[in-house]
Amino acid sequence: MRPALANPVQISRIWLASLIVMNLLLLAAVASLFLTQSSPVAETRTVTPRGELGADERATIDLFRNARASVVFISTRQRVADFWTRNVYSVPRGSGSGLVWDEAGHIVTNFHVIEGASEAQIQLADGRQFPARLVGISPQHDLAVLKIGKAGFAAPARVPIGTNHDLQVGQNVFAIGNPFGLDWTLTKGIVSALDRSLPNENGPDIRHLIQTDAAINPGNSGGPLLDSAGRLIGINTAIYSPSGASAGIGFAVPVDTVMRVVPQLIAEGRYTRPTLGIESDDEINDRLKRASGIDGVFILRVDPGSAADRAGIIPAQRTRRGVAPGDIVTAINGVPVSRVGDLLARLDDYRVGQTVVLTLVRGEAERTARLTLEAGS
Repeated sequence: MRPALANPVQISRIWLASLIVMNLLLLAAVASLFLTQSSPVAETRTVTPRGELGADERATIDLFRNARASVVFISTRQRVADFWTRNVYSVPRGSGSGLVWDEAGHIVTNFHVIEGASEAQIQLADGRQFPARLVGISPQHDLAVLKIGKAGFAAPARVPIGTNHDLQVGQNVFAIGNPFGLDWTLTKGIVSALDRSLPNENGPDIRHLIQTDAAINPGNSGGPLLDSAGRLIGINTAIYSPSGASAGIGFAVPVDTVMRVVPQLIAEGRYTRPTLGIESDDEINDRLKRASGIDGVFILRVDPGSAADRAGIIPAQRTRRGVAPGDIVTAINGVPVSRVGDLLARLDDYRVGQTVVLTLVRGEAERTARLTLEAGS
């Protein structure tokens, strides 16, 4: 009997299955060969020597090391009363920076850092913490002085004092502080501008500010601004920023102002502003300037017995036709003034007991008067 022939369809399926198996085996072999050849080999790398740091880098490192211990972290708390229970609680209010001023433990910071606070805690760079009490404030300069009250406090090495009258736009400056609670942060920049002014809710504009592009953020307030010699040239006070973070425009109260204000705050608890014994008003002053065409400060009142009274200065008089100008101050020691804020700021450059020369205009006549500055209220 003849054997049955295989079905052609079956034969095709067998060949197709065999071909698939052979292809799979071939692909597996190729993949195994590829993986064997491409397996990563851990290459041993050697460290490239760094070499010496640049002179400017070494100077910056030394500056930070020398100044860091004098910068403190300030945290404040505020007492609040529960409306329903009348219980009083102490809650965190904010934080900022400060600078150890002397061996007695006085700390210089900004007024706005401690404004509204009932308690303040000082943390030193070595981790020690101390309660602090308020010694004095000068809101018009945004300056305040605290004092560490715990016995046994040993002050760290203090930052040397510089000057700001010889600062130049473009020179390097360094800010140390605690931005956003990130403690003891160093930033570097340049003096961007000098003699800037900022509005002040607590009095006349803050004048003579140093502008810098060194990164200053919330928490830097009250920390030092240093020159490349590591000397104090300012106390960081404010930033200009639509977002609330650094936009490359920061301001510092100049050290010459700090040196004039802080000793008074330590000794008396407040700053005594020098005065001439005259009164004026910005709104009325602007009206009189427009009406008369004279650019200056119109004196509206002279305090009896004051330095201005003794110098024969005459205030404006009210008449039936309106206000008749008296003496108008156009300059102090040769520096022009045109607003009441200008006058107060120029006087603030001097101390009680010093003598200034006023340039006065009355009618069409100009004269000068020498006055000794007296203590204001």
